[in-house]
Amino acid sequence: MDRAATAEKIAALIEPFNKKGVAITDASTFAGDLEFDSLTVMDFVAAIEDEFDIIISMNQQAEIETYGQLIDAVVKLQG
Repeated sequence: MDRAATAEKIAALIEPFNKKGVAITDASTFAGDLEFDSLTVMDFVAAIEDEFDIIISMNQQAEIETYGQLIDAVVKLQG
């Protein structure tokens, strides 16, 4: 799947988690801009794993700080 299609799916998945209605760009950070706590991150990651049928390891999660990095990681994991 290409990046644009992946980004579209992730945009739909993040919607319920984006409680403050923050405008999201590739540079948006989960901890800073979106103010996600660790529980929210876990729930969001679980939703992504289910949707794309992938596993995002703890190590990978630790390296993903921005929305753009998440999209790239999901694209890569889909191989």
